[in-house]
Amino acid sequence: MKTVADKGAIKTITTHYIDGAFVESRGQEVMDIIRPTDGQVIARVTLGDEEDTRRAIGAARRAFATFGRTTKEERASTLGRLHQAVTARIDDLTAAMVEEYGGVVQFARPIVETGVNAFLAAEKGLHELPMTESWGKTTVTLEPVGVAGLITAWNANALFICLKLASAVAAGCTVVLKPSELSSLQTQVMIECVNAAKLPKGVCNVVIGRGDVVGAELVRNPDVDKISFTGSVGVGEQIMRDGAATMKRVTLELGGKSPTILLDDAALDQAIPAALLMAFLNSGQACAAGTRLLVPNGRLDDIKRRIRDAMRAFTVGDPADPKTAIGPMVSQKQYERVQSYIRKGVEEGAEVLAGGEGHPDGLEAGYFVKPTVFVNVKNDMTIAQEEIFGPVLCVIAYDSEEEAIRIANDSKYGLHAAVLGADLPRARRVASQIRSGRVVINGMTDDPQAPWGGFKYSGVGREYGRYGIEAFLETRAILES
Repeated sequence: MKTVADKGAIKTITTHYIDGAFVESRGQEVMDIIRPTDGQVIARVTLGDEEDTRRAIGAARRAFATFGRTTKEERASTLGRLHQAVTARIDDLTAAMVEEYGGVVQFARPIVETGVNAFLAAEKGLHELPMTESWGKTTVTLEPVGVAGLITAWNANALFICLKLASAVAAGCTVVLKPSELSSLQTQVMIECVNAAKLPKGVCNVVIGRGDVVGAELVRNPDVDKISFTGSVGVGEQIMRDGAATMKRVTLELGGKSPTILLDDAALDQAIPAALLMAFLNSGQACAAGTRLLVPNGRLDDIKRRIRDAMRAFTVGDPADPKTAIGPMVSQKQYERVQSYIRKGVEEGAEVLAGGEGHPDGLEAGYFVKPTVFVNVKNDMTIAQEEIFGPVLCVIAYDSEEEAIRIANDSKYGLHAAVLGADLPRARRVASQIRSGRVVINGMTDDPQAPWGGFKYSGVGREYGRYGIEAFLETRAILES
């Protein structure tokens, strides 16, 4: 069945994926998908309602009766088929991310590939995870939690879908996926991949719709046993409150205001470009973006000069151009949000070292912003405490290593952090004192088996590898007398 129709230059999506089939939406609300590079409508999607969601939950519940009892080998085979199916569509997923989200291709393709590799990482983690442990007359088993509602964000939709689906399937759970409605073209490709992988009917169901409609039904429905959510703190708090009524298990990957500590022995030729790369990751629309750069007071003037010079490499423009470093914001609303924070920074007394308000020259049509660096920032300023979700970097000076660590931890967030320095034992010592779920040393790096998740308001639980699978499991003990 053809699920995306071309009408001139505008695509239409009218179906969801329920019980192994493409089904027409019972919900009737139609939403425009806007291309952020020029503000033009590129697609129209019919959004699901509560009834679509309940149909998907019912399919997942029926499928769990069988899929929840599958073996490791059977689930590994399912993960392998998903990996093959999504691998075949890497180009299509990348193109969709570039067009509908404005993700620069130099970031979009690697993020899609990371998602694809999540299936292999889950397969490896599944084989390493002991599902049964015994001693004396006691046997402890790890059991799938049941039906999982997966709710993903717009800033790396394909990655989040792959990551959550891989962990849930590895655990033996069935799922209802509610992806961001802003990412409907990416989602459609992913649905086609799921269909091509020939999963048992009902194992993976997808309903495109609003969070306050489809997401809310997933959270309150007693036939959904777990919610795995990536998104804002405010929505995460609401999921915890509303999910408590039915004792939902939750994994929440929320916001960040990640610090990068540049130590006084760092080689600035390498450290400054690395810090800027982490700050402007995914055009700044990344929860892991290193948007607070902590620098030694004694090297501040040299660092400011080098930042000005290095900013020339962070070009803004067409996200499909491999040379472009920063693309548009996802929407007009997000563009305005970033502008408001830039104004707030100036009002609070921070100095604009680079960038500032308004569109870059020649890019007035889309949702482009100027990559902005503030200096003379105090850590209690709004721009240093709140997640902006755009290419805005706060440079904060410190006088001692102890003060740097204190400033780094002086945030309600704790998702990601970085330390840049020449003395590795010292860098490791500093990293060990940062209250953050992941800390990288001397540049952005990844390990698909390493846990991902946050301290404090950055979330609850962990994803990736065996840690992500464990989040979809319950422990059962059987004792003989």
